Amino acid sequence: MSRATGLVIMSTADHCLVDDLAGGLHRCQLRGRRAGRPVCGDRVCWTPGTPEGVINGIEPRKNLIERGDFRGRPRALVANVDRLVIVVAPEPAPDSLLVDRYLVLARTLEIPMLLWCNKLDLVARPSAQTLTMLRTRCQRLGIPVLAGSTTTGAGLPALRNETRGETIILVGQSGVGKSSITQALIPALSLRIGEISATSGQGRHTTSETTLFRRDDDGALIDSPGVRTLRLDHLGSEAVDQAYPEILEAARECRFRDCRHDREPDCGVRQGLAAGAIEAQRFENWRRLRRETDMADTAERGG
Repeated sequence: MSRATGLVIMSTADHCLVDDLAGGLHRCQLRGRRAGRPVCGDRVCWTPGTPEGVINGIEPRKNLIERGDFRGRPRALVANVDRLVIVVAPEPAPDSLLVDRYLVLARTLEIPMLLWCNKLDLVARPSAQTLTMLRTRCQRLGIPVLAGSTTTGAGLPALRNETRGETIILVGQSGVGKSSITQALIPALSLRIGEISATSGQGRHTTSETTLFRRDDDGALIDSPGVRTLRLDHLGSEAVDQAYPEILEAARECRFRDCRHDREPDCGVRQGLAAGAIEAQRFENWRRLRRETDMADTAERGG
C-alpha cells in the first residue's frame, strides 16, 4: 500500500492512533525506534494496513512540549502546539506559581500564550482578587487575556475567534473548567471520544491519555491530564530568568554581578521591588523556580 500523511491524536505505550485527515482513525504501530516515538500532535508518514497500520517516520516538529518526571528527566508530551491557553478561575483560587511555570515553558519554546479567565459568573468571590492580579500581570507582559463562562456561554465566541485555525492546549489547575471548555469548543466531543475508544481498544481509559480533537475551524484542541503539574528541572535556570524580563532588567543595576538580591548593597532588584517596578509575588515565584532549577543544575554537574 502507498504511504500517506496523518496526524497522531493519541500515543500510548504500545500503539498510536492516527487521523488520516479525511475523518478516519487508524490504530498504528511504530516501525523501528530510530526516529523516536511519536507523540500527540505529531505529523507522521504512515502506511495503512489490516488490522493495524505502520508509522514509518515523524515529520519535522514545530515544537515539542516536555515535562520533567520525578527524577527531572524530560518526557515528551505533545508536539506542534500553536497556542498554550492557561485556564484560571475564581475557584479554585488561582495558583500564581503554576501560571509562571507555564510562562517559563512557553517563553522557552516560543509558543504564544493566552490567559482564559473562566467562571466569570463567580467574580464576586473573594478569591477573584488574585484573578484580577493575574490578569493585570499578563497584560503587562503582553499576553492576551480573555474572560468568560462555560455556564452562561459568555466570552466563548471571542475564545473561538482568537484561536481559530490553531492547535491549542489547555493547561491549569484541576477544577478550573478545562473539560467544560473542551466540550464547548468540540460540540461532538462525546461522539468523538466513543470513536477513539473503539479504535484504540482502551475503552473508558482513553480519557486518561493526552488526546487531540480536531475542531470545525481547521484547528485542534489537545486535552492533556499530563500537564496539571509542571516541573521545570530539565529547562535550567537561564530559561527561568528569560521569563522574568523585569527582574533581568533591574539586575543590570546591581553593584555585584553575582548579586543574590538578598542583603547585598546597591541591589537593583530590591530597588525595583521598593519602587513597585517588580511585583513582590513575581519575585517570590522567581526565587522559588530558581532554587528548583539551581538544585537540578548542581545535581546534573555532580555537585
